[in-house]
Amino acid sequence: MDVSTGAPASYNREARRIVDSLRDEGQAPEDLLGLLSVRRADGSEVSLREFPLARVLGSSETVRAEEIVMGVPDGRSVTVLLNATPIRSGEGAVESVVVTMQDLAAVQEQERLRAEFLAMVSHELRMPLTSIRGAATSVLEAAADLDPAELRQFQRIIVDQADRMRELIGDLLDVARIETGTLPVDPEPAEVALLVDRARSAFQNAGGRPNLAIDVEPGLPLVTADRRRIVQVIGNLLSNAARHSPEDSVITVSAVREGGQVEVSVSDQGRGIPAQDLPHLFRRPSGEEVDGARGGSGLGLAICRGIVEAHGGRIHAESDGPGLGARFAFTLPVVPETRPARRSRSSGSSRSRRSEVGSAGTVLVVDDDPLTLRSVRDALTSAGFRAVSTGDPQEAPLLMAEHRPRLVLLDQVLPGCDGVELMGDLLAVSRVPVIFLSAYGKDEVVARVLEQGATDYIVKPFSPTELVARVRAALRRSQEPRDGAPAGPFLLGDLAIDYERRRVTLSGDPVELTATEFDLLAALSAEAGRVVTHDRLLRRVWSPGKPGNLRVLRTHLMHLRKKLGEDGENPRYILVEPRVGYWMPEGEADRGM
Repeated sequence: MDVSTGAPASYNREARRIVDSLRDEGQAPEDLLGLLSVRRADGSEVSLREFPLARVLGSSETVRAEEIVMGVPDGRSVTVLLNATPIRSGEGAVESVVVTMQDLAAVQEQERLRAEFLAMVSHELRMPLTSIRGAATSVLEAAADLDPAELRQFQRIIVDQADRMRELIGDLLDVARIETGTLPVDPEPAEVALLVDRARSAFQNAGGRPNLAIDVEPGLPLVTADRRRIVQVIGNLLSNAARHSPEDSVITVSAVREGGQVEVSVSDQGRGIPAQDLPHLFRRPSGEEVDGARGGSGLGLAICRGIVEAHGGRIHAESDGPGLGARFAFTLPVVPETRPARRSRSSGSSRSRRSEVGSAGTVLVVDDDPLTLRSVRDALTSAGFRAVSTGDPQEAPLLMAEHRPRLVLLDQVLPGCDGVELMGDLLAVSRVPVIFLSAYGKDEVVARVLEQGATDYIVKPFSPTELVARVRAALRRSQEPRDGAPAGPFLLGDLAIDYERRRVTLSGDPVELTATEFDLLAALSAEAGRVVTHDRLLRRVWSPGKPGNLRVLRTHLMHLRKKLGEDGENPRYILVEPRVGYWMPEGEADRGM
């Protein structure tokens, strides 16, 4: 500023932007000097119309970081942080003043948001505290008069609201860590399908809607992810979609590969998002936003952004406008191919839940979703079955051998285990029908599972009626004679084979056989009088998902013949056709008995 005239000698673009809100259309920034009034930090107010600029700033005063308010007569004003430094001539006279201004609008907005955020937190914490105090007071003051059902209801309120407070405090801690850059993440190779399935289970177990559509691209590579944190992200996005879409609409979770990343998205058919709001969705919300459109604590999307960016990914939202739904998507880096991608089985173990033995037989249920385990167990028990359940894939073969179920219900996605591989392990123990339960209904996924030997495939969510009907249909098909196997018992001397009950006796005494040994004996007796080749035996006895070989076949037959008391020099039941296969003499069942 030129001291002698009080006019600006020069100014930059930022100075012009700061005063733009004060000038009228067509008015030059220089023209404002005659209209501006300045209110300083000490409360004094001067008008530049009445006093030259040099007198306002002081001919020798240096101003350091002083907050001032510049205004015009109609009430418009801006607040700036001002520095003013006099520039002197060689004789010591002040020739000009250099003025720097920092616009405090952003700082003031931040302070406003901080105050609203604190008000929102206080409000959110006060609500569960009020509920807890009310329930606790009722229990303490009227415990003797309360019905047991009413007492349990008050206890449930206390527990639920305490959990709500814990979740909110956890969200607040996450926001604080995100803002300070100290959010802990522990990335490791992870399967996207498993992450999506865990998030779906957690969402539905917490009371979320059942109408979810899962569309995960087959064959996705492993991603680098902190499993717990990414499940938290997907869960937050599911909750956000549920709050902003009709109860009967479908929420879709998708995952596709995009170059060196995998993109996971959650789409809803809800109210949509105006274009001007899209850039502000992932910031920390104010109280007004929480009470208005967002619902909940409003921290979910801000936490999602912090977690995803801590993984090196990006998150964004898309919407075609109000009423047209929204799509939230984030990316995760793919594990480099040079990095080992070996999956380890989960070390966790859950005890199997055993219901009362039913007359319809035993069904083994393998699923890591406790909500599914409970609903399937209840449906099977009501239909007369005995359900043996587990969420640990390592425990499943042991339960298979112990309980000898008639059928297996198997989740496709299990911790550290591929469902198709586990099916092969289970069928090696006992050849029974296997029905897959899965949230993934893509045609190629279903086809792959059925080609590998599964009997049926049920897409979650399903009704108890559909489940029981499919189980009974699979059991009926499994009891039908296959490849000409006789329907009645097979008798050959002292040897008796009961196909329906899968029992073998010698002279009336039971012979304990493994599932594979029984299948071998059944396959040979079904074609009694004819040689069954090695290849045909392998295809009939071993599942496509768990193929055998000639060495395995000979080992099992050796054990089988020993249990039947066979003399290698003079066999009675199982005879060898060198380099071709094996055969059994015709039994009484083959002669119509």
